[in-house]
Amino acid sequence: LKDVDTTVLIAGESGTGKELVARALHFQGRRAAGPFVAVNCGAIPKDLVESQLFGHERGSFTGADRLHRGHFEQATGGTLFLDEVAELPLAAQVTLLRVLTDRRVTRVGGEKPLDVDVRVIAATNRDLEAAVAEGEFRKDLYYRLAVVPLRAPPLRERREDVVLLAETFAQRIAGHHVEFSREALAAFHAYDWPGNVRELENAIERAVILGGDGRAFGVDDLPPTMRDPVVPPPVEADFPAAGVNLEAIERAWLTKALRHTGGNRTHAAKLLGITRQTLLYRIEKHAIEIPPPRGASEESR
Repeated sequence: LKDVDTTVLIAGESGTGKELVARALHFQGRRAAGPFVAVNCGAIPKDLVESQLFGHERGSFTGADRLHRGHFEQATGGTLFLDEVAELPLAAQVTLLRVLTDRRVTRVGGEKPLDVDVRVIAATNRDLEAAVAEGEFRKDLYYRLAVVPLRAPPLRERREDVVLLAETFAQRIAGHHVEFSREALAAFHAYDWPGNVRELENAIERAVILGGDGRAFGVDDLPPTMRDPVVPPPVEADFPAAGVNLEAIERAWLTKALRHTGGNRTHAAKLLGITRQTLLYRIEKHAIEIPPPRGASEESR
């Protein structure tokens, strides 16, 4: 992929380093001297998506007091990285498809199309094929983006990289060589890393900041979820004839843990053996409504 401008779609869970992959494709390619513009599509208000991506003319809408060059124009000669592309509204997906096809943009409120010389790399943590089937993502845009599909595997699927990454992060953060005890290395391998590379980096930063001399780290320097993993009980029940509904089972256990802890997210996450971040993601995924714990501050929830 070094000498071509092929559109690439990078799929992977949150925190797997999709932007790092995109940056590597850019800086090892023939557009390395051009700009690398990264855009989080999910962070743009829906009514401003087309203005941000494609630009707008002065006076095109209330508040447009000057001309704005969109991200496509800003990335001309280089690479535009569209992170969380699945979050784009359908109307913007139509416009994006036309831009990718014609290699031209028309600013909001403008009349003259502008040529843009941009390589597009997109990324998502969602199953785009499922989103297409559910009518949430355009099929034609999916095929336009996924000319070369890549997958950033979760950290639990490449445990052989955990120690190397941990040592690299530790040396970069501490500014010198560091060592980990045998017990700490075993904890690295045993943990599932639901937050992936981002969680690993945060754990190492915590160890460096709170650790002893900053040169040798033991298991006590690691986050509690890594020191005291919850071991699930063995499952001996047979499958029922109708099968099982894993989504319903997960929702039931999430609800049970939250009720048991009076809505305290931190304690519920510990009971379930997952991180608080993962718990919050799954609460949102299942649309679980739990009242806040009585007498608790927002920080403790």
